[in-house]
Amino acid sequence: MTIETSSYRLLGRTGVRVSPLTLGTMMFGTNGNPDHDDSIWVIHTALDAGINIVDTADVYSRGESEEIVGKALAGRRDDVFLATKFHGPMSDTDPNQQGNSRRWIIREVESSLRRLRTDHIDLYQIHRPRPETDIDETLSALSDLVHQGKIRYFGTTTFLPSQIVEAQWTAERRNRERPVSDQSPYSLLVRHNERDLFPTLERYGLGQLPWSPLAGGWLSGRHGGDAPVVSSRARRQPARHDPTLPENALKLQKVLQLQELADEAGISLIHLALAFVLQHPVISSVIIGPRTLEQLQSQLDVGKVTLSPDILDRIDEIVPPGTTVDEADRGYRPPAPADSSQRRRS
Repeated sequence: MTIETSSYRLLGRTGVRVSPLTLGTMMFGTNGNPDHDDSIWVIHTALDAGINIVDTADVYSRGESEEIVGKALAGRRDDVFLATKFHGPMSDTDPNQQGNSRRWIIREVESSLRRLRTDHIDLYQIHRPRPETDIDETLSALSDLVHQGKIRYFGTTTFLPSQIVEAQWTAERRNRERPVSDQSPYSLLVRHNERDLFPTLERYGLGQLPWSPLAGGWLSGRHGGDAPVVSSRARRQPARHDPTLPENALKLQKVLQLQELADEAGISLIHLALAFVLQHPVISSVIIGPRTLEQLQSQLDVGKVTLSPDILDRIDEIVPPGTTVDEADRGYRPPAPADSSQRRRS
């Protein structure tokens, strides 16, 4: 299956056209598929099918994912819109090898460039907010990297709407380059961003690259019958996957209803999930994260699926617009105040 170039979409107002599917590479490396050759084969298959945007991060298997991507793009770099991220801890002992400070950004971009075997990154993304760091500190460093040609654009990941606005206003007031995109969770089960984030992105002309369109595997079609298998995900992230928790029991109920709807429509649950995300007008490209070639191939031909208004209405009955079934799936929430001095400042 090859993605038609006519289906490519604009990334916000950058003028760059990206394929409707982004190849996410979190599952390549020690924490997913440790076989480099196999992972490279998956990447090459995605590129051959027409995917032109690849997304990774420094923390994915502590740099190993970036190294795999770098090897896979040898001889093909100019054809790919390459995205990576910074923020997460890259050391167990040095507290400054993480975060959104100028010191770390300037240092870590060099490491990512080396691992990716390239002289520039197309989209360099702030992997998570860091409220204790002045956003101007971050924007200033990223703007310098744009001017130096080491990155072409930068974006945010899982920012709150208020943080999106603050970044845009700070860029305007301080004459900085501004973020051009955002990544946030969005799926049939995680729809809270429809309320405020997506209208905010439209207002400022930012592209949205949603992650976890299959809700961490819940929408992969593997959950049949009355009880899901307790997977490794349940052991690593019990709040999101432990089937004994009431929130996840409700999630399973919704999944089974969505599976029934997909069966009635004659499509797979994967196609229902991806097509739903792609039909929102703010979406530039949806990030898929296959670990194997089989998983990739099950998602490539989603472009041929268009959901009718009747199906979209049925989806809204199962998971109402603007709601999220399990709060643990939100991706980022500001930390609660730790003591009374933070709650009451008078």
